[in-house]
Amino acid sequence: MTTSGGRTRNRRGEGGLLRDEIVAAAERILEREGDEAAITLRSVAREAGIAAPSIYAHFADRDAVIEAVLDIAFDRLRQIVIDTTTALADEDCVASLLAGCHAYVDFAMREPARYRVLFGRLREGRPDLKMPLKLEDVPPKWRSRLQSFEVLVHALAACVAAGRSTSTDPFADAALVWTALHGAVMMRQFVPGFPWPPFEESVDAVVLRICRISQ
Repeated sequence: MTTSGGRTRNRRGEGGLLRDEIVAAAERILEREGDEAAITLRSVAREAGIAAPSIYAHFADRDAVIEAVLDIAFDRLRQIVIDTTTALADEDCVASLLAGCHAYVDFAMREPARYRVLFGRLREGRPDLKMPLKLEDVPPKWRSRLQSFEVLVHALAACVAAGRSTSTDPFADAALVWTALHGAVMMRQFVPGFPWPPFEESVDAVVLRICRISQ
């Protein structure tokens, strides 16, 4: 049996398959259009070849679809950073740290639309500028999404343990590195005509300076 969009209807028990197809359709739209605004229930249904009301059996609304896209993108970023740092961890802790930071930046520059959705959306609540730096205070959902940042913290801590860094607070310094890298990525995306210095050299300089590493 086919739906009104010409797609073969999933058999009973294959609802999870349809859910994955909906998310994949939203991902394709984001990658093709480069703008989160292009993701609507109608556009997703059209892309997946289903009737729009079919989406409600799996997602409450458009934001729920986008949240699913975010989960996949955060996991992809986490895996890229983990794979990169792990490959060098036993050889050189500083090289491992730098490689992880470059992997983060490469992801952001290679997939700008997806990156902007990850870190450019307005979130609920207001930032507490007086909040102490404790990862335990981050809501559980966001802590699971920030595992790539935790990899950065551990990589810097390894440099401290090896006597390669004089950082006294790997968490705080890793947060500064993340902030600097994010700013560098966004500035390059929004001011492309500026004569920015070579990105690879800039990343190394920022990380080495903030993490207090002497090579």
